[in-house]
Amino acid sequence: MRTALSIAGSDSSGGAGIQADIKTMMANGVYAMSAITAMTAQNTTCVTAIMNATPEFLKAELDEVFTDIFPDAVKIGMVSDSRLIRVIADRLRYYKPAYIVVDPVMVATSGARLISEDAIGTLKQELLPLSTVLTPNIPEAEVLSEMPIRSEEEMITAAACISDRYHCAVLCKGGHQINDANDLLYRSGSFRWFRGKRICNPNTHGTGCTLSSAIAANLAKGFGLDRSVQRAKDYISGALSAMLDLGHGSGPMNHAFCFTGPYMECARPQSESEVSE
Repeated sequence: MRTALSIAGSDSSGGAGIQADIKTMMANGVYAMSAITAMTAQNTTCVTAIMNATPEFLKAELDEVFTDIFPDAVKIGMVSDSRLIRVIADRLRYYKPAYIVVDPVMVATSGARLISEDAIGTLKQELLPLSTVLTPNIPEAEVLSEMPIRSEEEMITAAACISDRYHCAVLCKGGHQINDANDLLYRSGSFRWFRGKRICNPNTHGTGCTLSSAIAANLAKGFGLDRSVQRAKDYISGALSAMLDLGHGSGPMNHAFCFTGPYMECARPQSESEVSE
C-alpha cells in the first residue's frame, strides 16, 4: 500500500485539517499518517482558539514518521507559526520526499484568519520553493502573486507569477465569483483548465484540505500531476454531491460517499431472537 503524510492542524469538528486529510487519503486508497502543527477549537461556524505545537514536538513527529514508514507523498496544510514552517522545511530538505503538495491555508471557510503576516513571509521563503504543486484559492493566489484576480486571464497571469517565483506547479482554484468551479493548473510555462460544474451545496467546510489531500494520495499511487488533479476534482465533486448536512454553519462534506462493503452498512432493526444472540 502506498502512503501519504499530512502536516496540518487538527479540526475539532472533523471537517477540515488533519481529520479531513486522513478521511480523504483513506478514501483514495493510501495509508494516511499525520504530523499535527496545531490544535484548533472550531466548528462549522467559527474558530475560537488555536494552540500551536512546539517546534521540538513537530520535529519529533516528522522524524518518527519518516524514519519508519516513509511517505510516498506529503501534503501540507495549516501552519500558522514561522518556527514551525522552518522545522517542516528543514525536515523536508533532509528527507527529500518525492511529492510535496502545499495548500497555503490562510483563511478558514468561516472567514477566520489562520496565519500571521510574519508566517506568510516565512512560508514564501522556506516552504513554497520545496513544493511539487501549490493549491491556492483566489484570495491566497492574490497574496502569493501580489496582484488582484478578477478574471480567468488574471488567474493565468497570477498562476504564472507564482510558478515562476517558486519554481513549482500551481493549481489556482476557481470559485469566489471568478469562474465558478473551474481550476487552472500552470506549470513549466503552460496551463490547463480543469472545468467543473458548480454544485449547489452550502456545506463546503474543508474543500481545500480535501482537494490537496486527494492530489497527494493520487501522486503517491503513481498518477501524473494532471491525472491526480482530475481524480481529486472528481472525488471532491462526489463528496459535495452527497449533500451531507451537519452543523449550523458551512458544514463538512461526506468523505465516505464512495465507500462500499459490509463494514459501511448501518445497523438494521433487530428481532428479539437476534438481540438474545
